[in-house]
Amino acid sequence: MKILDRYIGWTIITATLTVLVVLVGIFTFFAFIEQLEDVGRGNYTIFKVAVFVLFSMPNLTYEMFPMAALIGALIGFGTLMRNGEITVIRVAGVPKGRVLLSVVKAGGILLALAVLLGELVAPPAERFARDFRNVAINDRVTFRSDNGFWSRDGESFINIREILPGNQVRGLYIYEFDDLNRLRTSTYAESARYDGKQWVLKDIAQTQLDDEGMRERHLPEAAWDSMLKPDLLSMITIDPESLGILSLVRYIRFLDRNAQDTQRYQHALWTKLTYPLATVVMVVLAVPMVLRANRSVTIGQRVLVGALVGLGFHLLNQAAGHLGVVYEVHPMLSAAGPALLMSVIAAVLLARTP
Repeated sequence: MKILDRYIGWTIITATLTVLVVLVGIFTFFAFIEQLEDVGRGNYTIFKVAVFVLFSMPNLTYEMFPMAALIGALIGFGTLMRNGEITVIRVAGVPKGRVLLSVVKAGGILLALAVLLGELVAPPAERFARDFRNVAINDRVTFRSDNGFWSRDGESFINIREILPGNQVRGLYIYEFDDLNRLRTSTYAESARYDGKQWVLKDIAQTQLDDEGMRERHLPEAAWDSMLKPDLLSMITIDPESLGILSLVRYIRFLDRNAQDTQRYQHALWTKLTYPLATVVMVVLAVPMVLRANRSVTIGQRVLVGALVGLGFHLLNQAAGHLGVVYEVHPMLSAAGPALLMSVIAAVLLARTP
């Protein structure tokens, strides 16, 4: 049976990887064309567009895995079916469940590849791509809001206007409150740099409020210890869907400690946990789709069906995420819903396939 596992697995995996290369190539080309609209802004050249697109490819590849798995499995398993190899295997006494197990093992290998790509390669590459593009366009990493980024650190509220490369920020406001929610200290720093242990504030203007009145002072430099580390700040500059599981867990804990909304990040976390499983589901879904189809079905038709189903799953997965956040659906349900739906469809089709 190991020979059977290797043969079926190799056929499906090679077909899936081939399809993955084609899909990533197509979507990368469109991404490159889209980025050309910004050429000329700041120092954003065609070469830098190519660098940005290159480092965006791992995250794009990760997103394409389920679709590629379905199309690849349809092509690979469909080729075995068309050549009569699956029929020979079944006639030899191998039950449908054992053939399905070989397919699942192939899906497990693809699952492992997706997890490694999504956790180890895609997040840092995507972070570098976004920072590289922002620096090329306007020499800084900025937030979409006109008022910068707001965060809470214990009893303090922090406002950062600009995030710069190299663990630096510009325009830092710190508002410290007491237990009665009364403002006690207002601090403004022209810039701040993280030295590996703490923040070093420069050109500081501080106002202290107490029962005796208001006092102001100016400092050229001072140290500031905060839970808001550079790695947490870097998560704000990219979508939470592009972060790794450990980064999301760490940032969700930070938001929880400061009583901030974590809905969007929890959804991204559950998506990270369930999305790779969709790769296995898609591979399994291909089995009844092939077995129930006529042997005269061409590879082109299989590709078309796989592309439509895979694209539908991709769109459904994105829509479920946005709707889950808007309507406050539990993150686990909104994230795992599309994969669970495809699992049910695969199970029903398998049960009805002889």
